[in-house]
Amino acid sequence: STKGRYALRMLLDLAEHQNCGFIALKDIADRQGISKKYLEQIIPILGKSGILKTVRGSQGGYRLSKTPDKYTVGDILRLTEGSLAPISCVEEPAECERSEDCAMLSVWQGLYKVISEYLDSITLQDIMDRHREQSANDYVI
Repeated sequence: STKGRYALRMLLDLAEHQNCGFIALKDIADRQGISKKYLEQIIPILGKSGILKTVRGSQGGYRLSKTPDKYTVGDILRLTEGSLAPISCVEEPAECERSEDCAMLSVWQGLYKVISEYLDSITLQDIMDRHREQSANDYVI
């Protein structure tokens, strides 16, 4: 959803500007083209989880608590979106009355495993590195 995508963009922005100290939310919103009001709704989720450090006041703002290589896309999306499961019975098959005889359950479990492993293998640092590589190779003569 939008919440997960915007949270990733905000955290990537903070990762890219990690050497600039605390970053004002307005600056992130302007650079990313995201409403500041919308980012204000995401901040509490990320703040409670310990992903962000916050300083209030005129020189205040936000920064990552750890280095970008410590945050995976999977962790961020789980925080903001909840489950990554394609359908609810994958996480709680015992709650589904059809799970014992469901021919599709193993398919959904396999998809969930692939999604989770893929998103858990990508860090914010990986995304920044890939983007830099693409930008470096994007030239016109």
